[in-house]
This record gives sequence, C-alpha cells and structure tokens, in this order.
Amino acid sequence: MMPVALWLTSASAEPPAAYCKRAGTDDTMRPIPETLAPAVNAAFGTRMPARVAMDTSVFRCVDHRVVVCTVGANLPCGKADTSQTPNPGVVQWCRDKPNASVVPAAATGHDTIYAWRCRAGTPEISRQSLHVDRHGFVSEFWKPLP
Repeated sequence: MMPVALWLTSASAEPPAAYCKRAGTDDTMRPIPETLAPAVNAAFGTRMPARVAMDTSVFRCVDHRVVVCTVGANLPCGKADTSQTPNPGVVQWCRDKPNASVVPAAATGHDTIYAWRCRAGTPEISRQSLHVDRHGFVSEFWKPLP
C-alpha cells in the first residue's frame, strides 16, 4: 500500500487507472479526480455535476482495475457489516417493538448486509439483502470502470 504522503504528492501526476494497473489491489478508498466524474455518472446512470461526483464518490483498486462507489443515504462505501449478532440498536428496537416485521437502518446501521425483524422481542435476520465482495465491501455499491 502506498503511504498517504506519497499518494498525495503523486495523485495529480498519476491517474487512477494507471495507479490501479500498477498497484493491483488496494482497498484504500480515495476521492475521485474530476476526470473520473463522467465515468462515475455513466457507471451509476446519474447526471451529477463534476463537483458533486467528486464530493460523494470514491475509488479503490481491485485486480488492477478502478472500481467506484457513490455515497448515498443508504449506500455506504466502507466495509460491510457481516455480523449475524444484533447490535444494540436492533436489540433496543425489538424491545420497544417486539413484533416489528422490519428493523430500520436507523437501528441496524446502514452497513449491514442483513434485513432484521423482531419476533416476540427477539431480533432475528429475515434475509440477506446485500452481498459482499472478497474484500469485504458491498458488491452492489461498487462499479468497475472500463
């Protein structure tokens, strides 16, 4: 992994595609440069102005390729929460609403890959709603660039 100081000094000199081609796989999330804004819009089917894309999107390197993620209200770009143990928010939700068919992201956290429900006050996973790539990120949120 490249030290942060070296990345900061070489970021403008080396485009993400060149860096990823050289680096291989690097799970460090980095802000996208303005030059990637059109590709991010194409990958996600959006029309964000370049500044918005730059402020909300990150890239990392997987197998010598650039992959990008754009953060949204329920779209975290960081590592996924794969724990099957309910967190304190889920436990409290089920105490307060013992037969809730859905536990909202405000209680579960936005990075869990599971949908939770409550049965007689006990939290349980109702289904796996997202998938994790081999690096621990939610695969549905990351798109490869050509």
